[in-house]
Amino acid sequence: MVNYSEIFSKQGMDYQTYRALIDRLLLEGKATGDVTYDLHYTKMNVQRMSRVDKTISLTDVLTSTINHLKSDYKFLVITEGWCGDAAQIVPVFNKIAKASLGRIDLKFVLRDKNLPLIDAHLTNGGRAIPVLVVLNGEADQVLATWAPRPQILQELLKEWRKETTEMPILAEKLHGWYAKDKTQSTQAELAILLKGLEG
Repeated sequence: MVNYSEIFSKQGMDYQTYRALIDRLLLEGKATGDVTYDLHYTKMNVQRMSRVDKTISLTDVLTSTINHLKSDYKFLVITEGWCGDAAQIVPVFNKIAKASLGRIDLKFVLRDKNLPLIDAHLTNGGRAIPVLVVLNGEADQVLATWAPRPQILQELLKEWRKETTEMPILAEKLHGWYAKDKTQSTQAELAILLKGLEG
């Protein structure tokens, strides 16, 4: 049984701490994972996160949804610094939390240090990230989850994988899509999720 409240309060990092951890590990020649190729992806992801941080603008629909939240929520995000999808999406979670003016408390935990947690939130049997776990204010009840990328991209990725299994080619297509979409699909799905919480 996963103790969400304990994970959130004892292991959860805020966005600045998460970003600082990635930067510190890179200076030491490390990534949040244990594999050497993670370094290359992590360096690129730091640039991606910084770009999204600077350019993201919340849609009117999502902003209105956030402004009308009546309850407090906790966002627990399962992620890793080497994950390309996470790099494109976690800044959106941060922007939402900031815009909520305290209604949403956001924390990040590393997937590979929390295997029972990720195993409770598999996507098609795999440990795909990022995973957003929306908890109630006491962090003792899961209200909703969202993972690991917008549905339209999930479907596109299935099609691309029929053409190739080469990760560099898939990554190029994936990040090309994110660059054109400019977080719009992610924001649209998260607006629907937040509206659903309020019933």
